[in-house]
Amino acid sequence: MDWRTLTHAVLLLSLTAARALPRASQDAEERNSIGQRFSQLQENNFKAIALVMFAQNVPGGTFGQVAEMAEGVTALAKSCAAAPSHSPDCLKPLDRIFLDTICQKENLASFVECCTKKDPERKDCFLSLKNSSQGFVSPLERPSAEAACRNHSQHQQPLTAHFIYEVSRRHPFLYVPTILSVALRYEEMMRNCCGSTEGPTEQLEECFQRQPIREDTLRQEHTCGILKKFGERTLKALKLVQISQRFPRADFASVHKLVLDVAAMHRECCRGDTLGCTRGREGILHYVCTNQHSLSSRIQQCCEKPLLHRSECLLTTENDVKPAGLSPHIREFIEDKGICERFAQEKDTHLARFLYEYSRRHPEFSVQMLLRIGKGYEDLLQECCRPGAPSGCHSRGEEELKKHIYETESVMRTSCDIYKEKGDYYFQNELLMSFTKKMPQLTSAELIKFTKEMTTIGSKCCQLGQDKLLPCAEESLDLVLGEICRRHLADPINPGVCRCCSSSYAFRRPCIGKLEVDESYIPLALTPGLFSFHGDLCTMEEEKLQHRKQEMLITLLKYKPQISPEQLSSVTAAFAAMREQCCREADPEACFLTEVLLLSTQSPSATG
Repeated sequence: MDWRTLTHAVLLLSLTAARALPRASQDAEERNSIGQRFSQLQENNFKAIALVMFAQNVPGGTFGQVAEMAEGVTALAKSCAAAPSHSPDCLKPLDRIFLDTICQKENLASFVECCTKKDPERKDCFLSLKNSSQGFVSPLERPSAEAACRNHSQHQQPLTAHFIYEVSRRHPFLYVPTILSVALRYEEMMRNCCGSTEGPTEQLEECFQRQPIREDTLRQEHTCGILKKFGERTLKALKLVQISQRFPRADFASVHKLVLDVAAMHRECCRGDTLGCTRGREGILHYVCTNQHSLSSRIQQCCEKPLLHRSECLLTTENDVKPAGLSPHIREFIEDKGICERFAQEKDTHLARFLYEYSRRHPEFSVQMLLRIGKGYEDLLQECCRPGAPSGCHSRGEEELKKHIYETESVMRTSCDIYKEKGDYYFQNELLMSFTKKMPQLTSAELIKFTKEMTTIGSKCCQLGQDKLLPCAEESLDLVLGEICRRHLADPINPGVCRCCSSSYAFRRPCIGKLEVDESYIPLALTPGLFSFHGDLCTMEEEKLQHRKQEMLITLLKYKPQISPEQLSSVTAAFAAMREQCCREADPEACFLTEVLLLSTQSPSATG
């Protein structure tokens, strides 16, 4: 089978004809969809998408098996495009064709039970298997830079097909356009990094440090995690704020339609329905670009791009300029005498209008803060619209609003002040002290990873102006907290984290921020090997030494969670003095062995 022409097809999805048909005519589209799809996508694009879909649905299949199924479906699609009525298979919906192909394949025993069922039960069975197979395939191991470049020069096109296969089977819920976009970035990375093999190996390895798939995967898992934990109402509110900020000129009806379509798309994507997910995304892009003049003045360039690039462009484009004359306040939502009646008659629609009006006026606010403001407004109406509520009840709205704004601005400003004062390493140490006390059940590697990501947020966001600081900082931090909460879901951390990760999406960050020492945690016992130092402390590179110090800091905090800042400073100074003394000795190892006994006996008394 020839996959050599796939690489540049993945530059992909020109999909210039990929206009989603209205949902009402979707059945008509599906009756002829495989031939239509082939004509729209052209052969290599269709084959690339088929490869993704089979790899995602058959994660245990070999590359040969998956590629053979993709070839077979592509051949059928090609014949159907040439003569639509030639075969009854051409009239089948795409979903059924893909599942029939899997069920006809031998040596795929895990699907036998699903294949005995009839649609739609068969499709539901496959989706259930897909959900249960996450983590089935071991993580993708990156070869050395030299080996990767050697493979690339010898097998350029097949290598990209293998990359698509390997990524797809490891990420069965990742959007098809995202995988193909990542494949494009992978191909660009290979060309750029391997273009000149004259440089030293260290430079080549540095070039390969980029991780083109991590952020895309993280964002999708984050969205699906919100949908799974907090439900569709929360996801719709989140998307309402994001779309209102992105398209402040759009009217409420247009924004509301987009919110419903985006929520429906994520529902399909997060349950693993690849075709439904792809159709939904195409439909949204078609609607946005067809109505671009009433939505935004900044998306014309995006809408002129091929579909794959169009999607990425729209996600990263700047918010449109607010309409002239848009007042900063929306007092009518508090002062209007008919507010309670409207709230009673159309609760969610009324709250959505409030969020829409407030969000489009405030692109300088984070999405999460706007959701907290929306929840505060809902609570205000529930209290003030009940029988017997005091006459001046609504006037508290302005006060509550200022409270949410002050809390968020204060936390972010304080964090940035600390970051600017201390720099990356010491700022991360501050975070390590805080999060080790809040979540001592996490491993050292996890604590270092999460706090490193938070430190990166400081370096990225704290240099921005006041109009960009909150969206950058809190929305980036929300991704890291989402990771922590998904980690908790897989392996519970402690009751405090459980409460914060479960009670409210909008208030998750303030809740975790208020956590203190976990009282349920049983500290580590002092054992001979708990604090052990060796001669390599004298010869380590600075970066590795800092990492080792952070591991020691975490161990100390797990041993003495109640340690005060003064006591910690005392132990830190004692360690620095010990290292300086022992590294001057002829036998540092013996010195450390002696001194660590003194330090470890000092630690308990010094820390109470």
